[in-house]
Amino acid sequence: MDAPDAIFHNGRITTLDPAKPQATAVAVKDGRFTAVGDDAEIVPLKGSGTKVVDLNRRVAIPGLNDSHIHLIRGGLNYNLELRWDGVPSLADALRMLKEQVARTPAPQWVRVVGGWTEWQFAERRLPTLAEVNAVSPDTPVFLLHLYDRAILNAAAVRAVGYTKDTPNPPGGEIQRDGQGNPTGLLIAKPNALILYATLAKGPKLGLDDQINSSRQFMRELNRLGVTSVIDAGGGFQNYPDDYQVIQTLADRGELTVRIAANLFTQRPGHELEDFQKWTGMVQAGSGTDFYRINGAGEMLVFSAADFEDFLEPRPDLPGAMEAQLKEVVTHLAQNRWPFRLHATYEESITRVLNVFEEVNKEVPIHNLRWLIDHAETISERSIDRVKALGGGIAIQHRMAYQGEYFVNRYGAEKAEHSPPIRKMLAAGVPVGAGTDATRVASYNPWVALHWLTAGKTVGGLSLYPAANKLDRVEALRRYTLGSAWFSGEDDKKGAVKPGMLADLAVLSGDYFAVPDDEVKRLESVLTVVGGKVVYGAAEFAPLGPPPLPFSPDWAPPAKFGGYHRADCPSGASAGGVPAGMPPHRHLGFGGCDCFVF
Repeated sequence: MDAPDAIFHNGRITTLDPAKPQATAVAVKDGRFTAVGDDAEIVPLKGSGTKVVDLNRRVAIPGLNDSHIHLIRGGLNYNLELRWDGVPSLADALRMLKEQVARTPAPQWVRVVGGWTEWQFAERRLPTLAEVNAVSPDTPVFLLHLYDRAILNAAAVRAVGYTKDTPNPPGGEIQRDGQGNPTGLLIAKPNALILYATLAKGPKLGLDDQINSSRQFMRELNRLGVTSVIDAGGGFQNYPDDYQVIQTLADRGELTVRIAANLFTQRPGHELEDFQKWTGMVQAGSGTDFYRINGAGEMLVFSAADFEDFLEPRPDLPGAMEAQLKEVVTHLAQNRWPFRLHATYEESITRVLNVFEEVNKEVPIHNLRWLIDHAETISERSIDRVKALGGGIAIQHRMAYQGEYFVNRYGAEKAEHSPPIRKMLAAGVPVGAGTDATRVASYNPWVALHWLTAGKTVGGLSLYPAANKLDRVEALRRYTLGSAWFSGEDDKKGAVKPGMLADLAVLSGDYFAVPDDEVKRLESVLTVVGGKVVYGAAEFAPLGPPPLPFSPDWAPPAKFGGYHRADCPSGASAGGVPAGMPPHRHLGFGGCDCFVF
């Protein structure tokens, strides 16, 4: 046997391979694990050209795989966004905002997007409009809060052109003062179309900056131990136009996260046309181990999408949904395209499964590896129906960010099994975990793993009894092997065993032993993709590629980094990068067939 390209040894490696659950060393050749065992077995395999890395007895795990993230869209915008993810106080957040306003040149905006919530702040509240206007009287500021609202300063209101004469768009509300003038608060009522459409009015980065931004976002994910994702597409992201940057990086060999992409239809009423076009252009599964087309969804038809803002009442899907969904799923099944569908509520899931069962009688779907996303309130009966049709369920940690809202609306008892992950696993349904980042939750997988294992929101609210939590090994499986099933790659990803892709994350602490609240503070100190080091920190910093300079240089993460590090003061560099408004309550449900994630 040829000598390995690399050996990683003297570690504490959890393999997730039942035949050899623990190891201290691995050998890698041509991007795959060739041997897994103890140091005495593996180290003697080295040759003159073998790179040997001592893991210093650190805990290592298979590279994490986010089964639901919007990496491609997030990458295009990462360099435009100030991250409040994990920032401990509103005072810190506003200080960061003020500093970024001073760094941002006209006509650019300052945007705060993603996984932050008032519950994470010591103050337990959102910023007020007055506070945001005081911080930035002239530079447009757009603060996106999860899925439910956006806060715009006066400069941003002017920039987007909203006046007293601007009507409320379908699916949204422009809050107004006594004279009818927009206050700066936009409310998702019942969906986020108004939020995302308004955000899209801001300046975009040029192509070269988008390439840099995407590479920076992947580096940030690598810092957290993520080596693979399934990209769920998203609103305002059309194929192939908006995939140019990722395709360019793939062609250059510069992807550091493996991407399996699902294509998300963009045109209400023309969904079938979109999928007919795409199935004629590309075959599902085509591509490489770094970038491939996975299938369709999470939007299949706009009429089948229920909403994910727990400040809103549960929506009733329109009567036309079944017919529209059936023709799309039938087309996908005929073309052997896997698919996924966003569905939050049991009431919606029941109707959707009726359609899937009808299609299955005509064109089998049981071997397509299709899945339902989110499924917070799915019933045991519906879980069994998913199983019978050969489907899976992708769970995300939206409850970690919206759990307080869910409890307020539906009660603590209902929240105890939302989503019913244990019941899904007991039924034998494939379950994978992810984040749904970057707009409705953070991309940090350790927050998701903390939610799965500790059962708490980011604000510390305990949601689940012990019986409904996962142990740490099982949670890790959902974030590795479980997610790999959705892209048909569980034979090559998700475990450390010979023949599998050599993706590995070496951790800053012992995931299996640290106290619950320390789980969400973990990160990777050495991330390996295909046997190559893509990120190094601490004692491994010399092994990793150097930080990539930010373009443009005023990009918020150039100063503030990405997800907040507990050991960094707010405003300090992170991630290896140089250096009261009360909750609104929506009443009623306005019928709108537009929906954006």
